[in-house]
Amino acid sequence: MIRQNRKNVKRNTGILIALLIIVLVILGLLFFFEEEEISQREDGFRDADAPIPEEQIGGRIENGIHAETGLIEGEGLKLVIGHCTACHSAKIITQNAADREGWKKMIRWMQETQNLWDLGEHEDIILDYLAENYAPKKRGRKPPLGEIEWYELKN
Repeated sequence: MIRQNRKNVKRNTGILIALLIIVLVILGLLFFFEEEEISQREDGFRDADAPIPEEQIGGRIENGIHAETGLIEGEGLKLVIGHCTACHSAKIITQNAADREGWKKMIRWMQETQNLWDLGEHEDIILDYLAENYAPKKRGRKPPLGEIEWYELKN
């Protein structure tokens, strides 16, 4: 009886060790392929002389905002995502404001110092999008109060 129990324990231990090895191998493969995919994507962006292909740009729009990037929906959005977010976060765009000429200066600076490729025929569409959606906000005085019924405070 004791010998039978020892055999069962040894067999069950062997099975558990084999299962553990299989699980570790599967997890290792998953991790390896995930890391490989990320490094290929990063390498592609670093070495690329072209934007992200438009067919790879998707995402849902919620309340007029592209959910993945936070960029405002509008004509030229996919071009901006393709050309701009290939190198940097969309936050760089959403945290800035400039008129068309200001955005053009930023693009020229990136081309001269950051190896941004020539935007070609897309440049005007990108500039229109940026100038329309990320222009400086005009701030002024609040409008005067109108048609209010005033009343006297009593102590």
